[in-house]
Amino acid sequence: MMVGLRTWVADVWLGVGLLLAGVFLVPVLVVLASVFDPQPEVWQHLLSTVLPEYALNTLILAVGVGVGVAVVGVATAWLVGVCDWPGRGFWEWALVLPFAAPAYVLALAYAEWLEVFGPVQGWLRRVTGWAVGQYWFPNIRSLPGAILMFICVLYPYVYLLVRVSFRQQSRPLLEASRLLGWGRWGTFWRVALPLARPAVMAGLALAVMETVADFGVVDYFGVPVFTTGIYRTWFNLGSRVAATQLAVCLLVVVLGLVVLELYSRREARYTQTQGGRAIRVRLRGWAVLGAWLVCGLPVLLGFVIPGGVLLELAVRYRTETFDASFWEAVGHTCILATVSAGLALLLALFWGYGNRLFPWGLLPGLTRLVGMGYAVPGAVIAVGVLWALGWVDQTLGRMVVGGTIGAVIFAYLVRYLPLALGAVEAGLARIAPELDEAAGSLGHPPWSTVVRVHLPLLAGTLASAGILVFVDVVKELPATLIIRPFNFDTLAIRVYRYAQDSRIIEAAGPALALVVVGMIPVLLLCRQIAQEGD
Repeated sequence: MMVGLRTWVADVWLGVGLLLAGVFLVPVLVVLASVFDPQPEVWQHLLSTVLPEYALNTLILAVGVGVGVAVVGVATAWLVGVCDWPGRGFWEWALVLPFAAPAYVLALAYAEWLEVFGPVQGWLRRVTGWAVGQYWFPNIRSLPGAILMFICVLYPYVYLLVRVSFRQQSRPLLEASRLLGWGRWGTFWRVALPLARPAVMAGLALAVMETVADFGVVDYFGVPVFTTGIYRTWFNLGSRVAATQLAVCLLVVVLGLVVLELYSRREARYTQTQGGRAIRVRLRGWAVLGAWLVCGLPVLLGFVIPGGVLLELAVRYRTETFDASFWEAVGHTCILATVSAGLALLLALFWGYGNRLFPWGLLPGLTRLVGMGYAVPGAVIAVGVLWALGWVDQTLGRMVVGGTIGAVIFAYLVRYLPLALGAVEAGLARIAPELDEAAGSLGHPPWSTVVRVHLPLLAGTLASAGILVFVDVVKELPATLIIRPFNFDTLAIRVYRYAQDSRIIEAAGPALALVVVGMIPVLLLCRQIAQEGD
C-alpha cells in the first residue's frame, strides 16, 4: 500500500488529516467542556423552572414517536415484504414518499388545514351549522400533534430496514413454524419479528434521534423541549451558559440513544439457516382492503395531504408566493448547499483515502469520532460553533468568522460530513488494494492515484453522497437559524419566519420547494426498490 509513497508526503497527509479532524471535533468538545463549569446557580434556576418540563416533553415525544414509527413501519414492511396482494408493487415504493417532506413543512401544512379558519373546520361548520366555540376539535398545535407529524415523516426509517429484513428471512424456518401450528400471527410474533429486531431497533433509533434533534415542529407547535429551550435561552434570555448546559443535556440524550441502539443490536444476535426467500403470503378479500388502508393511510397523511395543501396555496397565490424574495432565498440555499456538498466530498475523499493509506494510529480513530457528528443535533452543533468562533473573534479583536456564511458552512460540514465520509469509505472498500500498489509501482503519488484511479471508480458513489448532503443542507433549520448572517435567508428560514408570523401564503412556496428538493433522494430510493424486484 505504501509503495512509492515518500515519507514527507505521508507526514503531510497524516498531519493535515489530524488537524482537520481536530477542527471538526471542536464544536462538540466545546459543548461537552461546559460540564467543567457547572454554574450551580444556572442549574438551580433550570431545575426549578424549565428543565423538568423540557425533559418530560422530550421523553413523551421520543416514546410516542418511537411507538408510532415502530407500529407503522413494521406493519407496512410486513405487508409489502412478506404478503402478496394486488397493488403491493405500487405501495412498496410509495411508502417512501413521506421522506421527501421535512417535518416542519408538514406542521405548516396541517396547521393551515386543520386550524379554526382552515378548510376542514370551515367545512364542518357549514355542514353542521355550528359556530366557532360550539364544538370540540383536536388542537394540532400540541404535543400529540407534534408526535403525529414525526410519525408521518419518520416511519420510513423503520419500513425500509425491516422490509429488507423480512424478505431475507429463511424460508425453511418460517415454514417450520407454520408446520408447528403457530399460524400466520404466531409465525409473525414468535419468529419473523424477533429475527427483524436488529433492523427495527436501528430504524427506531434513527427516527427517535431525528425527533429529539428537531426544532421546527416543536417550536411552531409551541411544545417546550430541549431544542426550543436552547434557542430561547440563548437569544431570548441572552444566557450562553444556560444554553450550553441545555445543549449538554440534549447531547447526553442523543448519545444515550446511540448506545442503546448499539447495545440492543449486540444483545439481539439471531441466526438463521439459509434457504432462499420465504414464500409470500397471499391476501384475499377483506384482507386486501385492509392492506390498502394500512399502506395508504401513512402515505395520505405524510405526503398527499400536506403536498396537496401546499400546492394549492402556491398555485392560487403564485404572485405573492414566487416573488423576488423567494428566488433570492433559492439562490442563498443553492449556494450554501452546493458549497457544503462540494467541500464535504473533498474532505471525505481526503480522509477516506488517508484512512486507506494509514489504517493505524490516530487518524482512523479521530475520523470515527468526526463521523458521529451526524448524530449530534443541529442546535447543539450551532451552540458549539458559536462558542468556538466567538473565541476566535475575541482573540483577533474583531468579528472575522462568527456570524458569517463561512460559519454556517462549517456547521453544515460538522453535521453532514459523516454522510459523505461513510459513502466514500464504503466505495473505497470495494476497490482492490492491488490497484493502489500498481499505481505506486508506476511512480504515481497518492494524489495522482486518487485522481487517475479512484475518482473514476467512485463517480457514482460521490454523486449519491453529494446529493444526500445537498438535500440535508437545504432542509437544515436550527443550525442555520442560530448561526446565519443577518438578513441572509434560506428556504428553510423563510418557511420558519413566515410560519411564525402566520403568513402561510408566503410560506407555501418555500415549503413546496423543500418538498420538491426532498423528492430527489426519495426518487433514487424508489428507483433502487423497483430494480430490486423480488
